[in-house]
Amino acid sequence: MIGELYDCESTLTDHQVIEFCQKGFLIFKGVVPEEINRRTVSFLDKHPSNGQPVGLLDENWFVEGVIKHPQVAGAVRSLLGKKFKLPVYIGNHRKQCPVTLSCRWHRDGGAIITPQLNFLQVFYYPQDTPMEMGPTELVPSTHFLRGSCRFMQHYGSIRKAVSTTGPAGTIFIAHYSILHRATTATASGVRNLVNYPYWRTTAPKRDWVVETELDFGQVKFSPDISVHQSDWDALDPARMFHWLCGLGEDFDFKGAQAWPIHAGFSKLPVEGVPPGLARPRKIPTREQ
Repeated sequence: MIGELYDCESTLTDHQVIEFCQKGFLIFKGVVPEEINRRTVSFLDKHPSNGQPVGLLDENWFVEGVIKHPQVAGAVRSLLGKKFKLPVYIGNHRKQCPVTLSCRWHRDGGAIITPQLNFLQVFYYPQDTPMEMGPTELVPSTHFLRGSCRFMQHYGSIRKAVSTTGPAGTIFIAHYSILHRATTATASGVRNLVNYPYWRTTAPKRDWVVETELDFGQVKFSPDISVHQSDWDALDPARMFHWLCGLGEDFDFKGAQAWPIHAGFSKLPVEGVPPGLARPRKIPTREQ
């Protein structure tokens, strides 16, 4: 299975793809069946010191129940296109709770800031993971935040951070460059956090669940939670969405309140919608 190319039905809509572009992650709570969660925990208990339990990738029940889970794989298919590559490695952030962690805000090694989306980092909690079990925290929209992480490491709690708490079977998909950290666990027990990547193998194309009546001139691209400068925070998500649609990694931003900055804030027409996303104008017929 390692490195196999896989295809399935896309499950995300235009709005959900835009949501990923805005936030840099999607969370699917409790989607993996309880039987698969129990078997995963049992496997990890038998290999407690192995931070890379690659044997899981040889277990058909794990591949089918987690790696190829229809809802999650459908989201991956939406973002990475058809025939995406299945994980080539797997890790487990396992900790015996309670524990106080000093893991600071960071990006994983090799992270780059780009409108392109060529692979995804995915995380799976096989057991219930409330705040007391030290879930991972993410800072929305920081997959576009340029600058060295060294300037972020001294921060403690960040008001806009999002916790990935969830019941057993929760999976979250994250952009590789998003700022994240582990948190302190105050409860007792073992917390596993299994992680693995998927890779793009085909050129981007808007072939997810297309909302045919969507007017991109009226879609708000600025995220609800952002660490970017006001107004400008719409540009990066729009640029990534533009690339995912197969329209290139850049577009002609005309400045001021042109698309995408003013989009979604007014019912009036917005200037500068890229040709590949603009709705065709209806030309009145003679009968009209």
